[in-house]
Amino acid sequence: MTPESIRVLSSLRTEFYTQFVAAMQVPVKISGSSYNSISFVASWLNDREQLNYLNIYALSAPDELAIKRPFILRVAINKGAGNMGFARQAQAFRGVNQKWQLELTVLPDQLLDFLPWVVNLVQAHAKGDSSFMQEPPHPVTLELSNWLLTDMIWSTQAEEKLELQTLEELAESEITSLKETKNPPVKAAFWLS
Repeated sequence: MTPESIRVLSSLRTEFYTQFVAAMQVPVKISGSSYNSISFVASWLNDREQLNYLNIYALSAPDELAIKRPFILRVAINKGAGNMGFARQAQAFRGVNQKWQLELTVLPDQLLDFLPWVVNLVQAHAKGDSSFMQEPPHPVTLELSNWLLTDMIWSTQAEEKLELQTLEELAESEITSLKETKNPPVKAAFWLS
C-alpha cells in the first residue's frame, strides 16, 4: 500500500470504530496491537454471550508496483476467526458467533456513510429481526435478497471499480500477448559441416 493509502485507511478505521462504539447499545472493545494497526478489531458480546467482532481492511489498494489499483475497503463481521489473538484480551465469553458472518465491500469515501446502516444491521441481527429493511446509504449488490441471510454485500460503485480495473488489466495483457504473437521470436538452426 502507498503511504497515502495507509494513512487514509488508518484514519477511516479510527473514525469508524469510534462512532461504532458510540452507536452500539452494548459495550464494544477495540483491541489489537499498536505496532500493527491492521490487526485492530472491534468486539462485543451478544445476548447469548457469544463474541462478535468487526474488522476493517483494504481489499485492494494502490502500491508502488500497481499505482492504478483501486482503493477498496472491506468491513468484515465475524469473518476470519482463525486470527483470534484479540479474543484472549476480551472478557469471558461462550464461543465466537459462527452463525452470522458478513463482508461489506465499499469505497473509502462510502465507509462512514455505511456506519449507521451497519450498526442497525448488527442490532437487527442480534434481535433476530428478520424484517430489517433499512435502505443502505449507497446502492449495493447482494448475494441473497434478505439482508440478514446474505454474507456478502458490495456497494455498486466498489464492484464496478474493481471490475473496471480487472477489465483494464485483461486488455493490457491481451495487447501484450498480441504484440508477442505479431513478432514471434526468430528460431534459427545452424548446421556445422
